[in-house]
Amino acid sequence: METMHGTTILAVKRGNRVVMAGDGQVTMGPTAIKHTTRKVRRIYDDKVLVGFAGATADAFTLLERFEEKLRAYSGRLKRAAVELAKDWRMDKYLRRLEALLIITDGTEILMLSGSGDVIEPDHDAVAVGSGGSYAYSAAKALLDHNPDMEAEAIVRAAMGIAAEICVYTNGNVVVETIDAA
Repeated sequence: METMHGTTILAVKRGNRVVMAGDGQVTMGPTAIKHTTRKVRRIYDDKVLVGFAGATADAFTLLERFEEKLRAYSGRLKRAAVELAKDWRMDKYLRRLEALLIITDGTEILMLSGSGDVIEPDHDAVAVGSGGSYAYSAAKALLDHNPDMEAEAIVRAAMGIAAEICVYTNGNVVVETIDAA
């Protein structure tokens, strides 16, 4: 998993529901300059959740391009993701953008990177950002050992753990939920 400093995004699937969360901290070097940024958003008429880590302007550029791809491919998540990844890797301008995206329509979860990767996780969790490894580890343990625990409770607990460990992650978490269509 690539690491972007300054954020944590986590998505967990349990049953027909995906819960995605992102912390609110923005840093410049060792300084936290904002604590309430919204890094998880709904796009494509609220049918898709996207979380981003990395440079904010780059992420917004990619979010706009991804939504265009969703419209061009009638909401087919994986196809739109592959087309965006191809553009991202091959276009001189896009290739310089530094961000990672986690996307979900409630059925599948995908991670996109600027190196052309479209990754569908083996497990029902994926995370990116500087606190991503901590959040992912906690979420995987909770998923594996607490079969009755709801996805939102898992996400909130895992993000709390990441915020305690990662100096680039805060406890001001935005949580969004989407059910499979």
